[in-house]
Amino acid sequence: MRNNLLEAIIGAVVLVVAGFFLFYAYSSGQKSIQGYVILAKFDRIDGLNSGADIKISGVKVGIVQKLEIDPNTYQATVTMTIRSNIKIPDDSSAEIASESLLGGKYIAVVPGGSEKFLAPNGMINHTQSSISFEGLISKFLFSKSEEPKKEAK
Repeated sequence: MRNNLLEAIIGAVVLVVAGFFLFYAYSSGQKSIQGYVILAKFDRIDGLNSGADIKISGVKVGIVQKLEIDPNTYQATVTMTIRSNIKIPDDSSAEIASESLLGGKYIAVVPGGSEKFLAPNGMINHTQSSISFEGLISKFLFSKSEEPKKEAK
């Protein structure tokens, strides 16, 4: 009887701790940044998700809020929130980059030299889409297999 009570208490403690970790994981995944919204359009956003980082010089300055498709141009429209103390020059560019070969994607903003800044809901006009590693690997493999074989003399 005493062992059953002890096991029930330990089980309850494990459930409470697991619930705490689930709550923490959910709440930390729903982070939001106070700032202003800017937009960018890309041809491809493979692997980019809502909540992904926006970085300048490797430093996180915002997050991706929303991903949508423009029904007229079929481009992906990315809605980003940038920290309010960071001003983005209006001639800046944005590219989708990989954190590592196996890691997730983020948007790297390369500031331009303009003295004018993007207003809230402004558009970054110069973008570079996501690079498909699978496509690069297959091009490499198929290009190697198509090379003519050298004959030995």
